[in-house]
Amino acid sequence: MANKERDSFGSRFGVLVALAGSAIGLGNLWRFPYLVGNNGGAAFIIMYVIFVIFLCLPIMVSEFVIGRRTQANVFGGIRRIAPKSAWPIIGILSVAAVIFIMAFYFVVGGWTIEYILKSFSASFLASDNTALASFFGEFISSPVAPAIMMLVFLGLTALIVVAGIKDGIEKYSKIMMPGLFLLIIILCVRSLTLPGASEGVKFLFSPDFSKLRPDSILAALGQAFFSLSLGMGCMITYGSYIAKKENLIHMSFITAGADTLFAILAGIAIMPAVFAFGMPPAQGPGLVFIILPQIFAQMPLGNIFSIAFFVILFVAAITSAISMLEVVVAYFMEELKMSRRTAVIVTCVIVAILGSLSSLSQGTLKDYTLFGKSIFDIFDYTTSNIMLPVGGLFIVLFVGWKMKRSDVLDELTSGGTIPFKRNILDVTMFCIKFLAPVAISFVLLNSIGLIKFF
Repeated sequence: MANKERDSFGSRFGVLVALAGSAIGLGNLWRFPYLVGNNGGAAFIIMYVIFVIFLCLPIMVSEFVIGRRTQANVFGGIRRIAPKSAWPIIGILSVAAVIFIMAFYFVVGGWTIEYILKSFSASFLASDNTALASFFGEFISSPVAPAIMMLVFLGLTALIVVAGIKDGIEKYSKIMMPGLFLLIIILCVRSLTLPGASEGVKFLFSPDFSKLRPDSILAALGQAFFSLSLGMGCMITYGSYIAKKENLIHMSFITAGADTLFAILAGIAIMPAVFAFGMPPAQGPGLVFIILPQIFAQMPLGNIFSIAFFVILFVAAITSAISMLEVVVAYFMEELKMSRRTAVIVTCVIVAILGSLSSLSQGTLKDYTLFGKSIFDIFDYTTSNIMLPVGGLFIVLFVGWKMKRSDVLDELTSGGTIPFKRNILDVTMFCIKFLAPVAISFVLLNSIGLIKFF
């Protein structure tokens, strides 16, 4: 099944940083901190880690197995294993899901560029709370500025993807990911040295399970799922570029571990500062774009730390963005026989159109809603609550029940060259066949409101 003409990662380090880059994104820096703040702090983090281990890892392993087994795009890979069946629909769902995600994700990516530029202005951080909130509202509702920034973000992502796997994604991931961790550690040190930061540390690491509500548990499930880029074909696509000698289970643990570590570091960089300046932790989605600039304004060298933070946010966003763009590009290249350049251009045109509609829905098109949701919110809700859980569910069912067990074990052991204790393989298969499908169904049914478990 191997396709020897396909591009691939050139080194183990390249694989690891690319996989970590795919997982680490806006969900870690933008979404995770405010969810922690809204859901009780440490207790939420503990639930999140549990779900990463028992729900996300089986899905990730499953996606890697499909990708490396077939060395094909998400649709073509499933079709090779199960031709003349309905299973390849999973691939179509994944491609559609990742396009819808890019439609709103790239808009927020554009916001990060705007905030980097604004952070160079002394007057920006000199603004009061009302002015900062007003700026954010006026910017995202503008018919021009956020759309332009979205297109800039899209263009930068395309430049990396068009260069290919080894010379594009791997090359730039090797530069961006170490830099990303270095910058977040610097911000963590600054946050921890602020007077009163200890209360923020206590909030993050001293669990109080009485603050954990039923909807907090569901939020932890959803965040764990979204954060690791699962159910959208990213890990299947990247898995298809992984060499046969690599240990897929170890790759999965390292990727999930790096993603979780970065999310916790993001919490350390943000929450102690929030407490140090007397801000309530439950700030919601505006925490990064409204509250943090207020905090930076009160810190010595605030502009420098503001620039550093939004550069981190941008890098995290674009490393995930390139993995999403690659899913669609690989599909167009292998199924529609396009060149990489043509596939990137076609994909960018599609994302530019949908992204513009998503951006305009914050202002000019705000009155055009469906079920009370804007275009931006429809893309967000549909993917996070329906398409990704459905995609993840079908993927583990496919690997656990459709693929031959011998083929799955052959990939997990790299053709028998990697020794595993029998109980490790048995636990892995149990999670894929039984635990993960039940847990994903649990998330899906709650998300769409069909059944309420709490």
